[in-house]
Amino acid sequence: MMLNSLRTIGVRLAMAAVMASQITAARCEDVTVTIDNFTFSPAELKVKVGTTVTWKNQDDIPHTVVSAGKFKSKALDTDDSFAFTFTAAGDYKYFCSLHPHMTGMIKVE
Repeated sequence: MMLNSLRTIGVRLAMAAVMASQITAARCEDVTVTIDNFTFSPAELKVKVGTTVTWKNQDDIPHTVVSAGKFKSKALDTDDSFAFTFTAAGDYKYFCSLHPHMTGMIKVE
């Protein structure tokens, strides 16, 4: 009986360790893109699936962050931010809908 209890505890501990390592592996770094002087900086990023990218407007006029069919921010005033977590691999082109010449790219691996 004691042996079965020890095995059960051992299995539970092993499962908890595996789950903890998966949670840690799933967490990716958070990355910030700065919006200033009518540019996204950096203009191109490579990130891992699960990464959250935050765009922060440091310009003195509003901007948006739009990737057709993927995500769309509201108009971001000075010091406002917008965040999106990338859950699938691929290339995500984005732009400012108020100033379409402002473009960027997130490459998710």
